[in-house]
Amino acid sequence: MPRYRLTVEYDGSGYCGFQAQASLPTVQGTLERAILAFSGETLRIAAAGRTDTGVHATAQTVHVDLTRDWPERTVMNAINAHMIPEPVAVLDCRKVSDDWHARFSATGRGYLYRILNRPAPPALDRKRVWHVKQPLDAEAMDRAAQALVGLHDFTTFRDVNCQSASPLKTLDVARVERVGEEVHLVFAARSFLHRQVRSMTGTLVQVGLGRWSVEAVAAALEARDRADCGPVAPAEGLYLDRVDYEAEA
Repeated sequence: MPRYRLTVEYDGSGYCGFQAQASLPTVQGTLERAILAFSGETLRIAAAGRTDTGVHATAQTVHVDLTRDWPERTVMNAINAHMIPEPVAVLDCRKVSDDWHARFSATGRGYLYRILNRPAPPALDRKRVWHVKQPLDAEAMDRAAQALVGLHDFTTFRDVNCQSASPLKTLDVARVERVGEEVHLVFAARSFLHRQVRSMTGTLVQVGLGRWSVEAVAAALEARDRADCGPVAPAEGLYLDRVDYEAEA
């Protein structure tokens, strides 16, 4: 039974998250219906991670086991054909070993958060960016973000409903930079707590607005108290944009 690795892009604004839910539109449900339509098989796919309602992806990774040994390009094209006009697309498909797993074989994940920082609201990127009208000091945000890098107890930036066994995580990258009219926040780690990226982003925006000092972010982290977190950033600016694997995958 061949296993296929799929790289998937989607606009999450019309979905109730990635994970399949009865009677609700989800990215997983859309993919599984397309697989059923072309292969005749009712299957459950596995993903590198679950994104929340309204969160997007430019490089989500999933795998699926099919009974028939289809050519890789056939699998990709057939799934895409059966997802029209849904805002979900398979960008790449390749066969992998049967012990390779989209989630458990991943060695790292990367997220991008896009903030449109201008007075005028988005017209073309509505529901794809967080619109912040007031000027943001991206350099101050970047300085504050460095306190988050490394192994820490991220209780302050952990959703109260997070199911992770431990609040300890190692954040490998936390970077903030201005790109034209946008401010981009980039985070990378082996794994993240529930809503950790949106929580860190919302807190760093308080620094960018001048409401928090750079040092206040380190103090909030050290407090290990959810009450010390800034307002959580909305879902629409967040993208899962990288999942890393060992080279042989």
